Amino acid sequence: MATFLYRMGRWAFRRRRLVSGLWLAALVLAGIAAATAPAGQEEDLSMPGTESQEAFDLLDERFPQSNAQGAEARLVFQAPDGQRVTAKENRAVIEETLDSLDGGDQVASASDPYTTGAVSKDGTIAYSTITYTADALDLTEPTKKALEGAASQARDAGLTVEIGGSALEAEVAPGGTTEIIGVMVAAVVLVLTLGSLVAAGLSLLTAFLGVAIAFGLVTALAVPLGLTSTVAILALMLGLAVGIDYALFITSRYRDERAQGSEPEEAAGRAVGTAGSAVVFAGATVFIALVGLGVVGVPELTKMGLGGAGAVALAVLVALTLVPALFGFFGRRVLSRAVRKAARPGSEHLHRAPDAAARPGLGTRWARFVLRRPVAVLMVAGLGLGAVALPTLSLELGLPGDESKPVETTQRRAYDLLSDGFGPGFNGPLTVVVDTTKSADAGAATDLVVQTVRGVDGVASVGDPVLSGTKDTAVLTAVPQTAPNSGETKDLVHAIRDAVADIEADTGTDILVTGTTALNIDISEAMSDALVPYLTVVIGLAVLLLTVVFRSILVPVKAALGFLLSVGAAFGVVVAVFQWGWAADLVGIEQTGPVMSLMPILIIGIVFGLAMDYEVFLLTRMREAYVHGASPDEAVVNGFRHSGRVVAAAAIIMISVFAGFIGMNSPTIQTMGVGLAAAVAFDAFVVRMAIAPAVLALLGHRAWWLPPILNRVLPNVDIEGEALSRRAHPTSTGPDAAASRFPVGGR
Repeated sequence: MATFLYRMGRWAFRRRRLVSGLWLAALVLAGIAAATAPAGQEEDLSMPGTESQEAFDLLDERFPQSNAQGAEARLVFQAPDGQRVTAKENRAVIEETLDSLDGGDQVASASDPYTTGAVSKDGTIAYSTITYTADALDLTEPTKKALEGAASQARDAGLTVEIGGSALEAEVAPGGTTEIIGVMVAAVVLVLTLGSLVAAGLSLLTAFLGVAIAFGLVTALAVPLGLTSTVAILALMLGLAVGIDYALFITSRYRDERAQGSEPEEAAGRAVGTAGSAVVFAGATVFIALVGLGVVGVPELTKMGLGGAGAVALAVLVALTLVPALFGFFGRRVLSRAVRKAARPGSEHLHRAPDAAARPGLGTRWARFVLRRPVAVLMVAGLGLGAVALPTLSLELGLPGDESKPVETTQRRAYDLLSDGFGPGFNGPLTVVVDTTKSADAGAATDLVVQTVRGVDGVASVGDPVLSGTKDTAVLTAVPQTAPNSGETKDLVHAIRDAVADIEADTGTDILVTGTTALNIDISEAMSDALVPYLTVVIGLAVLLLTVVFRSILVPVKAALGFLLSVGAAFGVVVAVFQWGWAADLVGIEQTGPVMSLMPILIIGIVFGLAMDYEVFLLTRMREAYVHGASPDEAVVNGFRHSGRVVAAAAIIMISVFAGFIGMNSPTIQTMGVGLAAAVAFDAFVVRMAIAPAVLALLGHRAWWLPPILNRVLPNVDIEGEALSRRAHPTSTGPDAAASRFPVGGR
């Protein structure tokens, strides 16, 4: 692989105008496709194979009219203190408000709370349901303004009015202050690490190009593939983070090769052949882990995985082709000022700066510190991550609703008013679907179900059954006494299902419990059940791939265990912030609750690949030194000398990019940002830079041992570029040139 990538790097360097032109054309085409594509729809989560999803599918079949409606809004009215909404003057205001909406553009109907019974028992709160002929994203601005204007009209008359439902839901779009700050931090880190504005700009330019193409493709494919805005944001988040890092790794290796005296084209080839090999492997691990999310069975999770995987694949291709092409355009400006000064006047030949080896860098000093005290470092780092991971034991999964929105939003205030007026369970009603197709007495069976559900502890009320047009299906609405995301409501769903099980056998009916709350519970339980199997697959994949790459048994095991530590600690942070409320104000979380059910598996899939990034980039230099005859300790120091600073910079960049998304007004994106930023910080700085060298120091030569039979069977992917090390640097000078001519051996 190294030889192939070496040739690719040289070809891209020579054909830089062609390569740049092709990528520019791809950007233009992606932009045109995105601009001309119809807007995608925000789809609800679904979980094939669950009882709640089966019920939804049955409702679509038996009640096509009711399920074909578009967006919905709830106007929630509260009377002033000491008054009731049933008072004559307040009733007149509410009716006038609803009359202004009824029959308006895109309005299908506006219910009258006084005829539908939508008034609280104490008479202080009422609500009206407004249905529309179009989905939320297709509602026009005049339609939304009319809804907001009606609410303002009632407020001016003295009522408190809030708007719930999907009508005012807006697509979550990228862009914001925190994201810009994250990118600015990444730019500063690049400049400080590379010592060149041009080199820093090159990494940012290539990353932005890859992200722009990925974002354009996701937008263009939103309708045919059903991709949501969350998929686009995940592609943006991952593509930007890995794109900058991959370009940084190749640029750093190119500068090292140039500092050793290689010609620009040769240096580009060697950089792509060595660091590029690590980029391919790291990108492949992220790609596989994200595509593997499809096995969980949640369509939205599958789409998020595919969108992120596509962005990562584009980042790899850009790094392998466009980055070496830009080396040719920018010339020596990619190099640091110190190296440029060391060049002979009028020559492209460069020498390492005279003081490069005189003073050990921070990475070297840190490696030597760990090697002197491996047990202490291992104990402190391991116990510290274990302590941070402890909150994971109380992890609860759920799906956020209006209750998770900031209190200044009208949706959240409408949610609170409805809870106050009609009980906390009103915002999460359960739907009981009774299929009486095979029942001898449909009416009696339905009545028995109504009586049974009303008798279940925790049910506040059960509405009258609604029959389908063919009279073979009945629908009941059961309102819980507890909030949608509470543990009591979860127990209630299972209690209802258990209570009606005997009725199914006795009457020949099929009884299904569904609704948004029940579906959320089913999805959360499915995610919990899939968590351990998916984690097992990911860990097994990590061990297998690292065994092939490093030709070692203990190094992959160490990497997998370290991955578990970093993921566990990241989950601990997520639970502490979003479930317990620690530092929630700093993140902008005003309502704590269960962690979004998709997050643990999604974080595992992403962090697995990113963790392998740092493992590969740090340990390839160590193994490269070891197989050339260095002692185990010397190999560790060599790895930190060459890669420690770059890996640290890459981690800071990725943390900054992920943290930049914490400020978005979306619980899903906020959870993802916190979880991924924490996971990268723990994995890069604690696991890979503290625990890994400490373990290698304790293992010594045993760390690189591989059974002879595996040595013969496993393929040699040559990720360190051993084949290239056998080639002499055509223009190298100095002591490194002679060393590079010797073939690489193994132990």
